[in-house]
Order: sequence, then structure tokens, then C-alpha cells
Amino acid sequence: MPRLLIAASGTGGHLFPALSVAEALPSAWNVRWLGVPDRLETTLVPEQYGLVTVKAGGLQGRGLRKLIQLLRLLAASRDVRRLIRRERIDAVFTTGGYIAAPAILGARWCGVPVVLHESNAIPGRVTRLLGRYCKRVAVGLDGAANRIPGCKAVVTGTPVRDAFLNPQPLPDWIPKGEGPLLVVMGGSQGALGLNRMVRVLLPELLSQGCRVVHLTGSNDPDVNSIEHNSLVERPFSDDIPGLLQHAELAISRAGAGSLSELAVSSTPSVLVPFPQAADQHQDANAACAAALGAAVIVHQHSPNHPALRDTLWRLLGPRLGRNEAAVNPLPAMQQAMQQLAVRDADRQLAALLDALVP
Repeated sequence: MPRLLIAASGTGGHLFPALSVAEALPSAWNVRWLGVPDRLETTLVPEQYGLVTVKAGGLQGRGLRKLIQLLRLLAASRDVRRLIRRERIDAVFTTGGYIAAPAILGARWCGVPVVLHESNAIPGRVTRLLGRYCKRVAVGLDGAANRIPGCKAVVTGTPVRDAFLNPQPLPDWIPKGEGPLLVVMGGSQGALGLNRMVRVLLPELLSQGCRVVHLTGSNDPDVNSIEHNSLVERPFSDDIPGLLQHAELAISRAGAGSLSELAVSSTPSVLVPFPQAADQHQDANAACAAALGAAVIVHQHSPNHPALRDTLWRLLGPRLGRNEAAVNPLPAMQQAMQQLAVRDADRQLAALLDALVP
């Protein structure tokens, strides 16, 4: 029975693709999970995978702080090495991020092969530094393939949950009516800057007949400041596959996981990249969709700036009859999103792992 260690931690963008790969593996595989204490994996990772945590972080800063972080990395790598030997691990799969560094170093210490998946168009620091030490490196977007020194990457796409790959019913709690359904989401952590941009436009959107589902995250102080029968605000939802499949337009951050979910759902999008994302990787992700005509990029701005408002009315105006002479751009954007979608990324990655173990 092959034994696999999955190292994925922190955000849905790291965890959901790894969970999809775990589910796509043959039943003969035995899976253990490596994470970090007090992160999202402690609630998302099923008990059958056996979660083990180590303290891991980045190498930001200088001087003493960086030295302390380096010592923690070495200690975490030692702990991973012990785990690999104790559990007789045959292969390691990681989706990048801080947890990937001790996983890759511990595996190399033990001579165990690693498959690394990088979902962003601009690879993260760990991928750039340690990708060369992995047996296989896979990327979610074409643009990343030539940005990882010392290795040849294969483009597999980024896995999404099974629910995105099968038709889902329209959630029964969404606003009823005939107007276009607009879904606003800021990723697994929410997005206050994006929320403020959208909220100032809600009265006009709602008065024109739009139905809006706004997934605000859990830290928005202005939730429920607007009440309307065609508006639902929730911190998060488990019904995102159904929401995106039935939405006529989404407003979203441009994390690689969100972009993959939008693509397989064929959802036209306005992408608002997170401005503090490392190496501006969300800008690069959004550019991949915009280049195909699947999305429009609007950079984060103050609530009184007209950029988002102008974009929404250009996209939704023909649908709402505000400009009957204009061609509705949403069907063409929907078709373009289908060009970006990879529906078997989980199976491709599972096959890479299966090929490593005799």
C-alpha cells in the first residue's frame, strides 16, 4: 500500500486542490496530512487523513528575526524527516506555501520523491527556490511553467472540488426574481477593500433589478447595513459551486483557486486582484483570464472611484435593457472561461504521484 504525505496549509487555495488530489488517488493509497497549528486545515482536513502539524513560517525580515525563522525551518524539516521515516512515506505532494519548505527539505533528506503543484501564474518563493529539488513540478497556469529555475514544469491546471465538475441546483436561499444574479466573493478570508467597492454600488444595482449574493467574509463591520429583498449577505457559503454555475457575473479576487473555480463554472468575471499579494501574483492570474476575454480586471480603488461602476454597467447594461443597442458581452465571456478550464487536473496530478511508486 503506497503511503503519501500531503503538505498543504493555510488557505483554501492551498487546501482544496490538495483535497481534490487526495480524493482522486486510487483507494490503495494511504494518506497522511502535514499542516500548521491553528490554520484552516485543522477544520477542513478529514479525520481519515491523520493531520500532523509542525510550526512553519516564511523567511521575511532581517537579522535576528530571519535567523529565528531559519532555525524554525530547520527544526520543522527535522520533524518532517522523522515523520517520513516513522510512517514509511513513499512520496510527498505539496501545493506550495510555507509548509512546502520543510516538507521538501525533509523528503530530500530521506530520499523520498516530491510532486510540487504551483497554482499561481507567478510562482511563490518556496517554489522558485526548492522546485529544482522535486521529482515533478506541476503548474496551474501556462505562464508559470518557465518561471521556476532548474526544472521543467508540466501544466496540469489546478484541481477543484468535485461539486464544481457536476451540475448543481440553484441554492434555495438566493434572492428570487428574473434579474441577473451577481455573486461577489473575496476568497476564503474575505476582502474588505472589495466589499467597500461593491457596497457603495448596491443601491443602484438592486434598483435596476439585479439579484446579489455577497460573500463578505467574517470581519466586515458593515454587513447588513443595506436591506433589500434581492440582496443576501453571508460570511461564506458551502454552495459556491451552485452559485457560480448559475451566476451571470461574478466579482472576485484573483487567487488561483478562485480563478479555477470560475473557469470550470464558466462564470464571466470582474477580477479585483488583491493589491498586497506576494509578487503581485493575483494580477498575473487575472491577466491570464483577461487575455482570453473571459474576465475584466478592475484594480482595487476607493469606493467613490467610477471604475467598477462603469465596468459593471458595460457588462450588465445590455442584459438589463439600459443599452438595448449594445451586444450582451456575457455569453462570449462565458465561452472564453471554458477555454481556461481544466477539468481533470486532480487526475493528472494523481497519475504523476502514481508513476513515482513501484
